[in-house]
Amino acid sequence: MAGRWNRWDHRLFAALYDLLAPAAETAYYAARRAEIAGGATGRVLEIGAGTGANLPHYPAEAVLVAVEPNAHMLRRARRKAAGHGRGATWVQAAAEALPFADESFDTVVSTLVLCSVTDPEVAARELWRVLRPGGTLRLVEHVRAEDPALARWQDRVTPVWRLIGAGCHPNRPTLAILERAGFVTVQARLEPFGPAPVRPHVVAVLRKAEADEGRPGGRASPAGE
Repeated sequence: MAGRWNRWDHRLFAALYDLLAPAAETAYYAARRAEIAGGATGRVLEIGAGTGANLPHYPAEAVLVAVEPNAHMLRRARRKAAGHGRGATWVQAAAEALPFADESFDTVVSTLVLCSVTDPEVAARELWRVLRPGGTLRLVEHVRAEDPALARWQDRVTPVWRLIGAGCHPNRPTLAILERAGFVTVQARLEPFGPAPVRPHVVAVLRKAEADEGRPGGRASPAGE
């Protein structure tokens, strides 16, 4: 899996990412990263850490393990971590094949990742596997639109969009995928941010049910509560 992330185009994507992202980070993502990464506790796994945009937002006491399949982005993230004085363990790995023991993390953080994993259903099961019972998955992701016309347009552009966007799929119903894997949505809000087709975004916290609760999936409360 890691080999496909060492190609020249992924080197280019890594180089361009930090050049192109600042406007969106300032306008939107930085505040949401602070909300999501800033609430992480205990032993924390960040999937798809990219070039390290979440690093400034983690609590000092969080024990951070960060995975990223793109070797070029991982190298940039390590340099950022050194600049921030942020301790972390860095691993080149994909979300579909996490090299960690079952129930080994208290929190998983995912920001703008699940749109581009190769197999989101497998990735969701892996996140479930590595979280301890009662642990939380904290995320910011753009998701399939609720508006049928926009959703159909997302479907039409996805084959091209994923080729120019490092595998990004605008039309993924990410919360539904995670709930099928057994997560319970504790809170979620849709925000109409982003250029079509990558809108809306969801800012959410999901929980892995305790052992005596079974594995139901679904929502603990209506979105936005």
